[in-house]
Amino acid sequence: MAPASFASRFKQSFTADALRAYLAEFISTFFYVFAVVGSAMSSRKLMSDSATDPSSLVLVAIANTFALSSTVYMAANVSGGHLNPAVTFGMAVGGHISVPTALFYWISQMLASVMACLFLKVTTVSQDVPIYTIADEMTGFGASIFEGVLSFGLVYVIYAGGDPRSGPLRGIGPVVIGLMAGAMVLAAGPFSGGSMNPALAFGSAVVAGRFKNQAVYWVGPLIGAAVAGLVYDNVVFPGQASDPGRVNSDGTTGV
Repeated sequence: MAPASFASRFKQSFTADALRAYLAEFISTFFYVFAVVGSAMSSRKLMSDSATDPSSLVLVAIANTFALSSTVYMAANVSGGHLNPAVTFGMAVGGHISVPTALFYWISQMLASVMACLFLKVTTVSQDVPIYTIADEMTGFGASIFEGVLSFGLVYVIYAGGDPRSGPLRGIGPVVIGLMAGAMVLAAGPFSGGSMNPALAFGSAVVAGRFKNQAVYWVGPLIGAAVAGLVYDNVVFPGQASDPGRVNSDGTTGV
């Protein structure tokens, strides 16, 4: 029975709706990464010492807010607007999306991130693609916990923003998600960068060719996202009739 069930879910991952969802994830993730990494590159171009200039942090936080709000809105009705392997992982752990579909989401998200960073690298010519790094005084373990807490907050807002019980407020879900991301970047920028998104960190690392502390931006966000989804579904709002991101017949979700 179990192999048959897995085969059925795998087959559902290749329906027309599922393929549209993967494309939606690719497009929205591409433009999100383009805006976030591009804003960091712009601040370095305009400021002689952007690493210590507070206005650079504000610029990147604003770009995160606007970009995430817009791109989640772009993909929400097609793929659920994950744009983030951590969000997809949390949805899979909670049973809102099948494992095969989650894997294809991951491929779409990471490929889009690499393509966006490569596009920036090629078109700006003289500019290096910035990567996410942790502060000298932080350990990898501490930075992982830090990113995990940030991701918990972001994914919890994603669940709340997609909760049908929010009524008319559900319409501003993408805006609230973007505001949370921007606030987290302001809080974490000087310490871990506030990635909260493994694909975002992965794409810039691939194009830059530097993978130091890359595990920080995977372990923390994946665990934080999974815990956030489980807490929302099973502790704070258990037994809701129509969960945000509930798996559809084709294996996709809606946030």
